[in-house]
Amino acid sequence: MTLATLSDVLQPAYNNGYAVAGLVVLGWEDARAFVAAAEQENAALILQAGPGCRAHTPLPVLGTMFRTLAEEANVPVVAHLDHGYTIDECREAIDYGFTSVMFDGSRMSLAQNITETKAIAELAHKAGISCEGEIGFVGYDNGEASASTSAQDAKRFAEETNVDAMAISVGNVHLQQDKAAEIDLNAVKEIDACTDVPLVIHGGSGVPTETRRFLAHNTAICKFNIGTELRMAFGQSLRSTLALDRELFDRISILKQTEEPLTKTARNIIQNLLAE
Repeated sequence: MTLATLSDVLQPAYNNGYAVAGLVVLGWEDARAFVAAAEQENAALILQAGPGCRAHTPLPVLGTMFRTLAEEANVPVVAHLDHGYTIDECREAIDYGFTSVMFDGSRMSLAQNITETKAIAELAHKAGISCEGEIGFVGYDNGEASASTSAQDAKRFAEETNVDAMAISVGNVHLQQDKAAEIDLNAVKEIDACTDVPLVIHGGSGVPTETRRFLAHNTAICKFNIGTELRMAFGQSLRSTLALDRELFDRISILKQTEEPLTKTARNIIQNLLAE
């Protein structure tokens, strides 16, 4: 069994200058492909269930799926709730076997975000699992604008919440299809200098590959959330599969053919973040 908590995989990354991929899962085929990629790279992996995934598949199913894959894997695998918006949602994830919860209070005032994140971190730690929080606000491509993370707020947030990982807003944007994000390296360094917690980049798909690698090896950023890049690879594979055989109709036959391209894409993401 290689089921791990977020701290289990991020603390070694923090201490040794690399990052772990938090890959956003939407179904069985991609989850299985991501684990296969991590095994081939001999790297830890964070399987993430975000709001879109949870709207389609109930948490009890996701918890069982993630734990089943982790127990069969030969690398550490984290079962992570991404963007939990309430304490009840985070508590439910803990009850159904997740080993890490991310509480997103980034739309709240700083004081309320700290209060609620602290309560959820205490709940998670009591259950023997990890908690990630977010300070600042990571916006959405063609949607809500970001609010950058200040070093002063990050320091207070880290100290008062006791989170195991802290997501920051430094130019990264959710759902960005092109790699056009311009990361504020000075902001990252300032946050790094006044905190001692692993940092997280949401919206990692929009960050240029070379920038991801630099941040992984030279800063406290230890986790990159990647979703859009993988969904795009899935969509391209699905269209190619159906175009090649217009008589194909069996769901399992169709979806199985997406696994190899997804594994290849995930391997490239993981490999880029590993220690040199």
